[in-house]
Amino acid sequence: MNLVIDFQDETGILSPADFELVEKLLNFAALKENIEQESELSVSFVSNERIQEINRDYRDKDQPTDVISFALEEMGEDEIEIVGVDMPRVLGDIVISVEKTKEQAEEYGHSFLRELGFLALHGFLHLLGYDHLEEEDEKQMFQRQKDILEAYGLQRT
Repeated sequence: MNLVIDFQDETGILSPADFELVEKLLNFAALKENIEQESELSVSFVSNERIQEINRDYRDKDQPTDVISFALEEMGEDEIEIVGVDMPRVLGDIVISVEKTKEQAEEYGHSFLRELGFLALHGFLHLLGYDHLEEEDEKQMFQRQKDILEAYGLQRT
């Protein structure tokens, strides 16, 4: 495997197959994006209540959402980049609401696993710098998601 992924399941309801899908899909995406071996990230699975707290505290949006990413490689004001140190690349954190995943899978008429993979990949691409604030960036990010999901074999059913 390419990535080192730290999984946290605060809900206690995900199966080993759920973790396996996310791990394999993110490693597949890492290969497609030429991410260095042994790069690290965390993926946390939480309730709607918990993701709403995070969304409120970090994004000033007091509502639950499906996925939030915290990219650790984005340089903030007054931060100094460390270079020349042989350390693994730390990409950041992805937080996924399991409740929203279930709701959206039903809403879009596809499986829980497909929605879980979509959200994990969406969060992962954010960690790599993809965004969808501008229309052109959105087209690029959403096309990349679609291409990776299709190449992996996780299409909408």
